[in-house]
Amino acid sequence: MLHTLKNFKILGSRTLKTGISVFLTALICGFFNLPIIFAVITAIVTIEHTAADSIKKAAVRFPASAIGALLATAFYGLFGKGALTFALVAMATIAVCHKLKLDDGILVATITATAMIPDFQDQYFVSFFTRLGTTSIGIIISTFVNFFLLPPNYSPTIYKNINGLYNQAGLLLRRIIENVTADSKEKSRGIQRSYRQLTAQLEKTNQLSRYQREEWKYHRHTDEEMVSFQLSQRKLAAFQQIAYHLGNLQYVQTKASDFTESEKDLLLELTDEYVNVLLDPAHSIREKQFNMVHQLDEAFWKWKEEHVVKQTGYRHHLPPQTILIYEMLCFHDVLEELQNLSEKQMHVVKRCYF
Repeated sequence: MLHTLKNFKILGSRTLKTGISVFLTALICGFFNLPIIFAVITAIVTIEHTAADSIKKAAVRFPASAIGALLATAFYGLFGKGALTFALVAMATIAVCHKLKLDDGILVATITATAMIPDFQDQYFVSFFTRLGTTSIGIIISTFVNFFLLPPNYSPTIYKNINGLYNQAGLLLRRIIENVTADSKEKSRGIQRSYRQLTAQLEKTNQLSRYQREEWKYHRHTDEEMVSFQLSQRKLAAFQQIAYHLGNLQYVQTKASDFTESEKDLLLELTDEYVNVLLDPAHSIREKQFNMVHQLDEAFWKWKEEHVVKQTGYRHHLPPQTILIYEMLCFHDVLEELQNLSEKQMHVVKRCYF
């Protein structure tokens, strides 16, 4: 319970940066007696995951906001303060920004355009420059805060996610093989749901990796941090292959009766070895696994002759049983690469730190 409470964080760095951006924006607008609401809304919606995104999108949001303010001024002059004006301003702002490839600024531009309609002054140009100025303050303040304060560090989450992915992959592999070698089968929907969760977590980790690479373009980092990150990316690339083979295994249409008892025992024992390698931080492969892989390799080449040709007289190129065995052999190849990668990691880490 205490551990859970310690890990429970009410305010993350992005939340804090949003609060600071709103505070500074409101403070500046209040000092110059400018409308606060437009600037504050803009500051809220322009905080990004990385400093790189803030800089790139700020360059897009400013001209988009100018377009939105200009369209709002034009339509208000033509149609006044009515429902039609709100609709036309919103549609025109979205269409023009999209046409000009300012998609990252559409939200801010549309908010700016529609929010300024109720408070238009008699002098349209004053209203235009006032609203554009307050929106610009929000964009600039949020960009500066995102760049200079609390720069995000996604590396700890990435490392944690990668370890979690390998653990999940081991459990999923065991479920798949037990499913095809046991008489009472787990519903394939459950396995497919777990696989989708695994791939979703993989995509999330890849996204965090992209964020971290972008962040380091603008903030300093140590050589040790860069080495650790690069090694984690190689491990993540290896997991991409594991996810691919798991995806193939879950769709192989085999039954327990398709295999002999010795073949089922071999598959189950080899699966246990695979799971141990996945769960092991060093990903070490025992000699026992190499011996069992050699047995499975022999079974792969004999399977057609003994189980298909003699029984049916028809030679299938890749019946489901051989596909299952083939995927298990490929899985071993990936684990060998993973073991070699882990050994290289240890060598590089020792060289960097010692």
